[in-house]
Amino acid sequence: MDNLVLTYTLLFILVLVVVLGMVFLFITFNNRKNQLLQQQLEDQLAAQKKQYESELNALRSQLNPHFVHNSLNAIQYYIQRNEVEISEDYLTKFSKLMRLFFDYSRTKTITLKEEIAFIKKYLDIEKLRFEDKIEYYINIDKSLDTTDLNIPTMMIQPILENAVNHGIFHKTSTGTIEVDFKTTKEENQYQIVIKDDGIGINKTKKHNKNTTGTAKAHSSTVIAERLDILNDSGDWNISFSIHDRSDIDDGTGTIVQLTIQNLSEL
Repeated sequence: MDNLVLTYTLLFILVLVVVLGMVFLFITFNNRKNQLLQQQLEDQLAAQKKQYESELNALRSQLNPHFVHNSLNAIQYYIQRNEVEISEDYLTKFSKLMRLFFDYSRTKTITLKEEIAFIKKYLDIEKLRFEDKIEYYINIDKSLDTTDLNIPTMMIQPILENAVNHGIFHKTSTGTIEVDFKTTKEENQYQIVIKDDGIGINKTKKHNKNTTGTAKAHSSTVIAERLDILNDSGDWNISFSIHDRSDIDDGTGTIVQLTIQNLSEL
């Protein structure tokens, strides 16, 4: 009888231990699951915050206060010189560019055709500001369907702004910017090559060391951050390279190359 009681007692203790162990495992698993879900939620929120901050920085980079200030000063300059036709032309182009900027800032992508029209307006304004000391050429592959291909909104303008303000601005002679849009063998992919004959990034870096300006560094950082987020989204595959032309050929200036593929439309 004593042995039977002992057996039942031991069996009860064993069952109790197993039940308590299962309860402990369940609580541990549930807590770990909640921790992982919480961590996943925090990671998603952090990624969204980073994306919004990057988009905000990109937006701020697009509407550079110096560009707006310089444009308005240039318009005032032409008015004071009584060059009414030029000032009216400048003001019209500037207002159209600002309208496009605010329209495009509401969307994440636009067609390549719309982006090309936008950068033409931007470069026309810069050409007026520099009193025709800037020339630009935009070359488009005939096989490239600019109405069907998309691009992240206003991707090219900050690069062109760097070319103007940090390359050509420091030249004493007329500067030239060339933008080439090329097809590739990959589906839904194209290439953009931006060349200028300014002082080049090597001299620009030396110049920046002797000044307190950080606009170029900030702009380049914003571009790099935006590209990282676009690539991380899984919707885009974008490669970016920038070189001083003296490092790759006999030319002077900077060459930027973008290869863009819209993965979301494959």
